Amino acid sequence: MSRERAHVYVSGRVQGVYFRATTRDTAREAGVDGWVRNLDDGRVEAVFEGEPDDVDAMIEFCHEGSSRADVTDVEVREEDPEGLDGFDVRW
Repeated sequence: MSRERAHVYVSGRVQGVYFRATTRDTAREAGVDGWVRNLDDGRVEAVFEGEPDDVDAMIEFCHEGSSRADVTDVEVREEDPEGLDGFDVRW
């Protein structure tokens, strides 16, 4: 079972629009581990670890986000998996 890790930064109207909660719920349903949080500069930062297809699906999700979000950019950095377990919203 190969795992990959993506560190993602999402720009646009992504805070105060249920982006983090929707990301958490979507990741848990997909069996993807990691976390999501708001940044002071208005972006959302997330880390996804899991099967490559599942991580790719979460990156695709970030291009749309929650129904009230307006995503303008998604920056993705591939990293080595750290063995995260579960998916949380960080503060």
